This record gives sequence, structure tokens and C-alpha cells, in this order.
Amino acid sequence: MALARHGARVAVNDSNTEGAERVAAEIVAAGGEAIAHSASVTDEARVAAIVNAITMDWGAVDILVNNAGILRDKSFAEMDLADFRLVVDVHLMGAAICSKAVWSGMTARRYGQIVMTSSSSGLYGNFGQANYGAAKMALVGLMQTLAIEGERHDIRVNCLAPTAATQMTDGVLTPDALAHLAPEAVSPGLIALVGENAPTRAILCAGAGHFASANITLTEGVYLGRSDDAAQRVADLWEHVTDRSGEIVPSYGFMQAERELRKAGLGSPVTVAP
Repeated sequence: MALARHGARVAVNDSNTEGAERVAAEIVAAGGEAIAHSASVTDEARVAAIVNAITMDWGAVDILVNNAGILRDKSFAEMDLADFRLVVDVHLMGAAICSKAVWSGMTARRYGQIVMTSSSSGLYGNFGQANYGAAKMALVGLMQTLAIEGERHDIRVNCLAPTAATQMTDGVLTPDALAHLAPEAVSPGLIALVGENAPTRAILCAGAGHFASANITLTEGVYLGRSDDAAQRVADLWEHVTDRSGEIVPSYGFMQAERELRKAGLGSPVTVAP
């Protein structure tokens, strides 16, 4: 609804046909333009067909919001691995399948905005959500790499970590809390992540009208070399290894190796051998 109010034509997909049609009808009734589709995001062929249909109707997919998700909460001791796979399949593979379906078109047009729906359960952990947390943190890794690869094509990729009252939070939070956590309070964050001046590689946490940025950082650390007592020294110097003063947000993953090699005395430029 928020995207439509900001002028987007919205293709609504849901594994439940009725749900997708209801939302599309609400957008049209409010004066917007929308069409409904129904597919599981894990169905690669169906997702590709939907993207092709949207492209035929409207010319392109400019924005992709990977928001599909399910819960199968249990403690890890009690969790069936089939439920672990299912949650990872929907959240992670679903996002990868949908992103792959729009990627070539965005690359060719040199324009695109993709948002992954992450979660604080992935960023920081949550009891009973090993499957959900693993999938949600994996989406951060997917976002980081796609943002790097997409930068030269002006494709911006971000994560939104919402706290909102949805079918997935029914019975989890109190009615008073749910009243404050309306999905509408998260939507402005999404709009900021897909606008013309959107950032890239951001993790935006949003809920109840509050917005904050999460970051994966790297401390300065301590160089210990390869001495026989290095393991004991890591333990002994743990406070210094984890000291967060001067920590950085690496602009790419190989920065870790570059810094490690510099600390080890390698003076020449570090290159990656394919």
C-alpha cells in the first residue's frame, strides 16, 4: 500500500491466491495500479514466469521486496531438520530465486532496488529460532555480496529488519505490543530503501515508528603471529582482541585478509587469485 501511494505499480505475490488478490484489489480501490500473482517463492519456474509476465505487462521490474517467510519455531533439541530446511528454503532460497529472476533485467537497464527482509533473530539470535535466525542472517550475507556485484550496474541492495504485527507474530507478543507494531510503522523504512536516493548495503531495523541501523563490524584486534603459545595468548588477550574502540565496517569481505597480511608484514599489495 505504501509503495502504491508513492507511485509504484505493484505486483503482489502470495502463495495464497486469495490473499494476493485482496491486497491488489485494495491498492486499486485506493487509486493505485496493481496485479495479483500466486506462487511459492521456492518454485523457480513459476517465479520466472511471473517476472516475465510482469515485464510483458509493465516493461520492467524496478523494485523487488523479498518478504516471503514462514515460522517453524522449536528449540534446536526438539527441531526436526525437515523444518530447518523448509524455513531456510523459503527465506533464503526464495529470496535468491526471486533476486535471480530480476537480476539480468536490472543489470541490462542499469537500475534496480532489492530489499531482503532480515530479522533481529538472525542478527542477534532468539531462543527457539535456530532455523529462522540462520536464514535471516544468511540474507544479510546475500545482500552484502549482491550489493557489491550490483554497484557497477546501479543496483542497490539492502536489508530491512522489521518488528511488526503479522500472521507470523500472532500469539507471540501481547495485544498492546502488537497495537504499537503495526506494519504501517515499518513501511517508511522500506520506502527509504527503494527510493531514488536509496543507500546500498544497509541493514535498517524498524518497528513502532523507530528506525536504527545495524552493522557487522571488525575490531582492530591483536597480531600474535604463529608462535607455539598463540592459542593461550588469544585467550589471555581476549579483552584486547574484542576491544571495540576503533572497529570498522569493512567495505568488502577480503578486507579482513588484507589487514591480516599487512599485520604479518606483507608490504606488497594484496591481490585475489581467481
